[in-house]
Amino acid sequence: MSDETAAASLLLNAEAVRSRAHRMLALGLDDKLPNFRVELARLDAAADLVIATMRETYPSLAIPFHSRWRHFTVAGHNRFDAAEHLAGSSDRFTRARSAFDLAIISVLLDAGAGTQWRYHDAATGELIGRSEGLALASLDMFAGGAFSSDPRDSLRADASALMATTPLTLSKGFQVTEENPLVGLAGRAALLQALGARVAANPGVFARNDRARPGGLLDHLVALSDDGKIPAPRILSEVLHQLGPIWPSRLTLGGVALGDCWRHPLIVTPGPTNELVPLHKLSQWLTYSLIEPLQAAGFTVTDLDGLTGLAEYRNGGLFVDSGVLALRDPNQAAREHDVGAALIVEWRALTVALLDRLASAIRAKLKMDAATLPLAKILEGGTWAAGRAIAQKRRADGSPPIKVVSDGTVF
Repeated sequence: MSDETAAASLLLNAEAVRSRAHRMLALGLDDKLPNFRVELARLDAAADLVIATMRETYPSLAIPFHSRWRHFTVAGHNRFDAAEHLAGSSDRFTRARSAFDLAIISVLLDAGAGTQWRYHDAATGELIGRSEGLALASLDMFAGGAFSSDPRDSLRADASALMATTPLTLSKGFQVTEENPLVGLAGRAALLQALGARVAANPGVFARNDRARPGGLLDHLVALSDDGKIPAPRILSEVLHQLGPIWPSRLTLGGVALGDCWRHPLIVTPGPTNELVPLHKLSQWLTYSLIEPLQAAGFTVTDLDGLTGLAEYRNGGLFVDSGVLALRDPNQAAREHDVGAALIVEWRALTVALLDRLASAIRAKLKMDAATLPLAKILEGGTWAAGRAIAQKRRADGSPPIKVVSDGTVF
């Protein structure tokens, strides 16, 4: 293994995300960042806003984990459970593989939809946008067998069917028209094609007990568990190593694709990882979404707070809209920025570190600890919802305070 390859592996974990994010925050607290000022005095008010949001939805603070599964429940009706009841299996591992298949596909399709797109939900007649609409669209496609090569088993995803996915496939499933455009359609299709190819090429991971399928990752994780326990950061590490090569060609180091990892000139470190800032937003979102299927299969997931908060525009928007983060040049808010721009990398890293600070403030106010109120619950309760709510108050279309050019594979 070359020095660069070894260095790359050090960036494919949650601790790397957290440590470099806090380095960015330290620079911000010293007023040394080029794009943002950090107004830490405003964090207390942001914590109060999040607590109010949490209590509005979850008065007893019995908050579920932040994960894709929340979006499959509409008006108290769990649509995946209903599909499983009709066509699923009673075997816990078969059910868990199916849940893994759906979670992986749905998360990969979950990048920002844009402000115009809506999904017409046949069950309720509602037009549903953003992440909830994407979730229902992906679930309906999955339950309808769109990703299965076996007509007798619709609740699965196979490598061959994924590799055959095209923009037209998704366009039909997501009801895309000129009047109902979806951002990053081609990028989403390419991601599913790459997922299928990756799964097919690695049967030792994805085809241990079945034909090659994303849900085969369950069996790989089970093999790594210790007495029925597996740490959440270990799940993320496996997601990054096993699925990392599917991401579009961005930064690589020693031949290793670094995924959601970017450069910022002020994150100076010795060696080949100099200036690199890993964030791994979708991979961590996926990891959070794999926890419940593992638990349902009888496994215990430990060290939940070993994962970080998510570097996405709702959490990041919360800090900008509440004044914790302030653009040095307010005119930047009116411009579109590439996801790899230093301003966006700065914003996203600051978001991760500030979520840790915010979580501590919220727990102190509620007299709770990380065991009773883990970050996964604060995100759900929570910062994501508060970020959306404050965006809708500040801007008519509910858009984030900073515009990012998306290819459908990051946000």
